[in-house]
Amino acid sequence: MDYTKLLDYNKKIKLGIVGASQGFGYTSLVQIKNVEQIDIHIVCSIDMDASYNALIESGYNKEKIVICHNVEEMKQTNESDIIVVDDYKLVLESGISSVLEATGNIDVGTYIAENALTKGINVYMVSKETDSFSGTYFNQLAHENDAVYALVNGDQPRNLVDLYSWGKLLGLNIVAAGKSSEYDFVYDRDSGQITYTDGKEVYYNAPEIMNAWEYEDTNTLQQRYEVLKELTGTIAADVCEINLVSNVTGLIPAAAGLNYPIAKANELADVFVPKEDGGILDRSGVVDVFYQLREKHEPSFAGGVFIVFELNNETLVDLLRGKGHVISKNGKYGCIYHPFHMMGLEAPLSIILGERLGVGTRNDTRQVSVMVGVAEEDMQAGHTFTVYGHHHEIKNVKPQLFERKEAKDAVPFYLLNNVTLKNNVNKGDVICFEDIEDASTQNNAFEIYEKGLLVE
Repeated sequence: MDYTKLLDYNKKIKLGIVGASQGFGYTSLVQIKNVEQIDIHIVCSIDMDASYNALIESGYNKEKIVICHNVEEMKQTNESDIIVVDDYKLVLESGISSVLEATGNIDVGTYIAENALTKGINVYMVSKETDSFSGTYFNQLAHENDAVYALVNGDQPRNLVDLYSWGKLLGLNIVAAGKSSEYDFVYDRDSGQITYTDGKEVYYNAPEIMNAWEYEDTNTLQQRYEVLKELTGTIAADVCEINLVSNVTGLIPAAAGLNYPIAKANELADVFVPKEDGGILDRSGVVDVFYQLREKHEPSFAGGVFIVFELNNETLVDLLRGKGHVISKNGKYGCIYHPFHMMGLEAPLSIILGERLGVGTRNDTRQVSVMVGVAEEDMQAGHTFTVYGHHHEIKNVKPQLFERKEAKDAVPFYLLNNVTLKNNVNKGDVICFEDIEDASTQNNAFEIYEKGLLVE
């Protein structure tokens, strides 16, 4: 797409950021400083000093940054000021036209989205945890209020939805869509070590991986798994992101725990295809995740996204193969991929497309799949669940992704946060609403999920 026409707008987009001091919010601050069409008018995080310092580090004018504690103080500021608050409810009282929600906190996320959309303020939802159970409702609410509710470029769900929709526009018959997991398995031929780049670089002696280095068939995947299985596992962040894509596109999860084959980028058109064609899929029209395997000097997929599609013209296959595209050995499938997700550096695109063209809201979104929790050990009544860590896991609860009809009465994974069991739950059981204390009176996220289920 040529974005030149979008550069012609003179009116500034007035933006608020909730969750501005770290991660996606911080990188958005950094990049938006360079975007002429967007003015950040208000930022919020629990720690106002952190927000203030983030603005300074990002190069914003110190003289224009104003710390406020209430609406009255905000009214005394100038249009060109950047307001810093620690109360997220104040953000929607600042006269903004759009808000970027990046806290990862479902209470904050649901409040911001519901109240902003009701006021006609556009919402750009970074917090995948919130969208996993509320996206259906918020897309409908945006449609009803002539506002925009959109996932945000820079994270895999929106990037994959964009790539998938591009393929559908071209008439591609897409059999699978997916992403690489956040971190790679990187092999060093000199040392025989695998580095698992999960942010702290775990080194693992695995020279035997060379016995399965060249892909032959799915037995190669099994051999790689046997070598590296101690480093593998289902990651809540991956499951959540795939949940979002499923709900928007209608694609279904390839497996409840996702398949996570250990594969190279040039193998994807052989791996993510139906079993009858030599791949791993039980059916077409799925979304999935893989671990990238590469050598230390090879580029990373970088948590990027891909689609695998059918090919049925030999001349076209020969042309694409000749140009170096990823084509299956049997010539029946091709793969297109975007090897990046650059967080807040890409976020301005979603905001501009939403504000200028109304792009982003998908009122055809449905709760196609539900991210549920499965007990990994016996749990007693009275146990309280807590979401923790960088990947937003829950201790002793395994995330799984079920089609809605299979999920039945299961509690969405992130609705379990701060919820207490009223029944004992056995190892291997899916945690259901009948197993938990009623938390709906304390948290309207439960009601939002129920409203979304009613959308047909």
